Amino acid sequence: MKTSRFVLNMLVMASLTSVGITSADDATKEGYLIDTRGNVVKNNYNECWRTGYWTPAMAIAECDPDLVKKVEPKMAEAQAPAAAPASEPAPVAGPEKAAFAPITLQAETLFDFDKSVLRADGKKQLDAEIVSKMKAYPQVEVVLVTGHADRIGSDAYNQKLSQRRADALKAYLVGQGVEGNRIETAAKGESEPVVSCDKVKGKVSGKNKKLVECLQPNRRVVVEVKVQKPVQK
Repeated sequence: MKTSRFVLNMLVMASLTSVGITSADDATKEGYLIDTRGNVVKNNYNECWRTGYWTPAMAIAECDPDLVKKVEPKMAEAQAPAAAPASEPAPVAGPEKAAFAPITLQAETLFDFDKSVLRADGKKQLDAEIVSKMKAYPQVEVVLVTGHADRIGSDAYNQKLSQRRADALKAYLVGQGVEGNRIETAAKGESEPVVSCDKVKGKVSGKNKKLVECLQPNRRVVVEVKVQKPVQK
């Protein structure tokens, strides 16, 4: 008797389990007609019969594999976390632009030929082009004054002449109120010519007027910004 009841209970539990599985399967096929065995009803072309309330969201792989494949990527895309926007690189500050471009002053305006004493016209030019800028741009901490000479005369002589002219220019700027520690001097002599004048005939002498005139661009003083502190913005 006990054995019969045990067998009966086992059969009831198996039946309930089968119903649960069928119900779960039915839930996944709710958009389609199913038979008593839980299978989807198909027509002669092996196409599943859809219910009147079927929607693409109810598609299953057995009946509408194309729709299932289309839905899945969208779902995966919706679930994927949005990528963080790429942060823009911080702007890199470039070198500070010089307050003013290098200024080239022709020696003939500043000095007499082969001399290092400033002329009156030269002083006016220095006031207009150098002194005014040094006062207008206090951020310019140091300017470099470089003297250049032509090739008439010895290398040693031209080196000293270009240095005397650079020193004379500095002395005048200091006398006009420009701090001496803001001015450095250098001499290049005849080492950095602008023109060669090799085709001019005659001796390399100050008496050769054509050569003196041709070499005029080489006799110059250049003033340029050497040290400048950044401007507060």
